[in-house]
Amino acid sequence: MEKNIDIQLLETPLDPTCCETFVSDPEAGGIVVFVGTVRRKTAGREVVRLEFESYQPMAVRQMQIIANQAVEKFSALKISMHHRLGNLEIGGVAVVIAVSTPHRAAAFDACRFCIDELKKSVPIWKKEVFADGEIWVASHP
Repeated sequence: MEKNIDIQLLETPLDPTCCETFVSDPEAGGIVVFVGTVRRKTAGREVVRLEFESYQPMAVRQMQIIANQAVEKFSALKISMHHRLGNLEIGGVAVVIAVSTPHRAAAFDACRFCIDELKKSVPIWKKEVFADGEIWVASHP
């Protein structure tokens, strides 16, 4: 793993401050942090919890590819991508992506690119558990 990229899949609570600290850099003019949380309702149904599973070796490899692409496309200085595995309650942090770049616009663009690509291509699966059933969900681009 490259020293400017921090990729982690964790079964413990995620810490957005940890990701932001990792991407801090004296050359950065912009740092953007995205925090994805578990919402109470999906398509009008009451969510009880989410469950995340992953094929970890492939997921980490794919997240590394995405981060490398963001470095290349947006001149990202540092990138931190953490995703939670296991059960999460309402309000729990499911994903954190932090990016630093020399300029703010590129930081926003790189962060959006990372979360969009992660949802499209990384083998992390989400089960939404409702009061009246459960369903495995395809990614939402």
